Amino acid sequence: MAEIPAWQRPLAVLAYLLPWSAALPFGTSLDNLFPALQWLVLPALPLVMLERSVPFGGFLLFLVLFLAVVRNPRVPYFLRFNVLQAILLDIVLVVLSLAFQLLRLGSLGFAGRTLANTVFLGVLVLLLFALVQCLRGKEADIPTLSEAVRMQL
Repeated sequence: MAEIPAWQRPLAVLAYLLPWSAALPFGTSLDNLFPALQWLVLPALPLVMLERSVPFGGFLLFLVLFLAVVRNPRVPYFLRFNVLQAILLDIVLVVLSLAFQLLRLGSLGFAGRTLANTVFLGVLVLLLFALVQCLRGKEADIPTLSEAVRMQL
């Protein structure tokens, strides 16, 4: 496998800010227990502000990333792989968020908070793994998700 150029690695890491911004609402009860976790919001703050200030900001960002990066054959495979994987992870989180709202899991008290914390911590671990792999110049092989990405590319 060819060496991934150094300039591609931080760009691939930036793609994972998309699912991170979607995961932040799941960790609100942990932020109250551990105030130091609020520092984890800072990297995603520009993205969260864009999504909130521009109507349909999240959807527009998704479209731009998908059409300009993932479907552009001139963009290196490493970047396309990581951007598409981040997009798919974001879609999973959006569906989970909708399920939480539909089932009113946030109002279930301890059980709802525990489920939300589990989602938050799971995404944190996945994104840390992806970040380390991107900086090493390797594909973050997340079971099922990476297979779906490879089928699309």
